[in-house]
Amino acid sequence: MTRTAFRLILLVSCAHALVHVFELALPSVEQMIGEDLVGKTAAENKAATGTLGMAWRLPFGLLAMVAGWMADRYGSRRLLIVYLGGCIITAIAAANSHSMPPLFISMLVMGCFASIYHPAGLSLISRVTTPETRGRALGWHGIFGSIGITAAPMGAAMLFGTGWLGWRGYYMALCVPAVVIALLVLVSIRRVSSTREPDSQAGPVSEENGPFQRGPYMLLVASGALSGFVYGAFLHFLQRYLDGAGIRPESVSAESFRNLLAAVTLSFAVGGQWLAGRLARPGRLEWLQVAILAASAPCLVLMGLATGWFCLVSACSFAFIHFMTQPVYNSLIAQLVPSRHRSTGYGFSNMICFGIGGLGPLIVGQSTDNLLIYCGLAAVVGLSTLLAAILWWCTRGASSDAPTPSPENE
Repeated sequence: MTRTAFRLILLVSCAHALVHVFELALPSVEQMIGEDLVGKTAAENKAATGTLGMAWRLPFGLLAMVAGWMADRYGSRRLLIVYLGGCIITAIAAANSHSMPPLFISMLVMGCFASIYHPAGLSLISRVTTPETRGRALGWHGIFGSIGITAAPMGAAMLFGTGWLGWRGYYMALCVPAVVIALLVLVSIRRVSSTREPDSQAGPVSEENGPFQRGPYMLLVASGALSGFVYGAFLHFLQRYLDGAGIRPESVSAESFRNLLAAVTLSFAVGGQWLAGRLARPGRLEWLQVAILAASAPCLVLMGLATGWFCLVSACSFAFIHFMTQPVYNSLIAQLVPSRHRSTGYGFSNMICFGIGGLGPLIVGQSTDNLLIYCGLAAVVGLSTLLAAILWWCTRGASSDAPTPSPENE
């Protein structure tokens, strides 16, 4: 991997971290929003904020296909600027919402702009890496995403612990790093005279234009959609789940402590991403996906059964294992989709996975029974594992013929 490619991967990964900061901003403050703008029982507040979660997540997924097509046509860098600028504007709008309808619209539009990131960013990374280096690059990309997922509740814990800002001030604070990253990406655009991606005109990296493996790709996306449903439900109500463990010291505010616990939980995702990035290599991707999904289901059952500090332990275990799927899953897409259509391939995948994931907060928001919720999510992961196993069986011949990475590529 060249130094230029590595710097580009780091910049794109920073934009990845930020999209997950915006994604996890709502779960970090959903209880505060419910108390401020709904003000009814805990069950009614949960149902209302679950609807907000759906409003953000549905367009985040459903418009990704359009974003992927636009990235293939106009270039990933330009699309990244649109994503960042749109999220800044809608975060300001959310901070100035004083009732649920305008906040619902702000979340809906923010989800539209956030949908741009994954097809544009993932395609850009896939095009500047080889199959042997791509797993590691996507591992770094995933690590930054997990850092962003962790940073949202950690920042909320710190800000709410001081008592200086409420949930509106929190959304305004998110605009600061977004402006910085947007400026860095803008500078990157101005240094490139062509709309084509780096290294797209030379080298073996850009020649991955074999046939589109439609059947395996659709199996992978179907498995990812079920996993995405679990992902959306887990993240949106994580703080509420940990708040119900009853382990908060009386001297610490509930708003700060539940976000601190969520940050601790999601920090384990960073380790999972790093490990998966090291393991994700051609020839082993399919069985790795099956193993990771199968291992995550028991953790969800434990979340449903746990009380007290074991709620934190089981949630950390699930975060570590479940987030390992992302470098493996994204490497599989790059393996199944030719380079010239990869933005669209990632876009369709994100449309289905995050679109189905948008239903997670809505459906889980209708129940307060943790045993029912998390055992149900474990069953969904079981179906996802079955589809991944069928994919492994269908592609086992091709996988065995995959090249073994050489020491130079490590």
